[in-house]
Amino acid sequence: MSQKYKESGVSLDNGYESVERIKKHVQRTKNKGMMSMIGGFGGVFDLSKYNFKNPVLVSGTDGVGTKLKLAFELNKHDTIGIDVVAMCVNDILAQGAIPLFFLDYLAVGKNNPKQIEEIVKGVSDGCVESNIALIGGETAEMPGFYKEDEYDIAGFCVGAQEKELLISKENTKVGQIVIGIKSSGFHSNGFSLVRKILSDNKIELSEKFEDTTIGEKLLTPTKIYAKEVLSLIENVKIAGISHITGGGFYENLPRCLKSGLGMKIKKDSYEVPSIFRYIQEKGNIEDDEMYQVFNMGVGLAVVVNREDVSKVFEIIPESFKLGEVIDEEGIKLI
Repeated sequence: MSQKYKESGVSLDNGYESVERIKKHVQRTKNKGMMSMIGGFGGVFDLSKYNFKNPVLVSGTDGVGTKLKLAFELNKHDTIGIDVVAMCVNDILAQGAIPLFFLDYLAVGKNNPKQIEEIVKGVSDGCVESNIALIGGETAEMPGFYKEDEYDIAGFCVGAQEKELLISKENTKVGQIVIGIKSSGFHSNGFSLVRKILSDNKIELSEKFEDTTIGEKLLTPTKIYAKEVLSLIENVKIAGISHITGGGFYENLPRCLKSGLGMKIKKDSYEVPSIFRYIQEKGNIEDDEMYQVFNMGVGLAVVVNREDVSKVFEIIPESFKLGEVIDEEGIKLI
């Protein structure tokens, strides 16, 4: 192998080993449309296997942000891949799309095959949970750009749906009910603020929090809502879905409403998870700002007609009535 390239900080041997290590994880993600394993110049997917009549493709791309810093500090890399899948898949689910395939991009300071296998295992875990095929990706070794033990990861997913079944905010109207579906924690947003609060208060990630540690609690992977949303689509007429990501309630909830409408949200309609209140207290943050930045325990909001609320509760027992659609623009927390 190239000795000069190795001297520059890039190991081709480690790259080959990484590919061999991740093959078994990629294989777990195989679904009926997957046509190719990793190794080609492009991922190939057979859309005809899904028997769409009038399909529209829906795509999403995202990363994990500074949550990665916690993974570096804890030297725990087997769940961060779930995060990157979740952030992409949840976005296309909000359009009503059926997730089909996924690609990832991993840039590392030094190719550590064991670490890369842990990361891709997480990606595969997220793909399996979403029934989405991991059909390709890229691992770039970039010495001098990233520190040896650090990396960045991003993902890209594609889904499809019959054109007439896509969720359109034009179907929202006054009086419809907003159903909240719980998050698993901070998901992958707001960690720059979280990390600053921890630093300002000299809080170690190893500090105990309930039955775990602060670090483990914060590193909880983002919840993937594929099973819930696809089941709802089959059984309920959905007017809108909002994936609560960066920007919290104020930025994301209006994105599923047509112009001129808003929402009235009852803050006491559910119990905000204790980790949010812990960060709020340590950071001395006002309630309003918390809802501007974080998901506050609500990862997804679904807008449905009043007569369909009980059906939603049957399909997702842990969901709850979060609020309702009103005839005034904006999000009003009461």
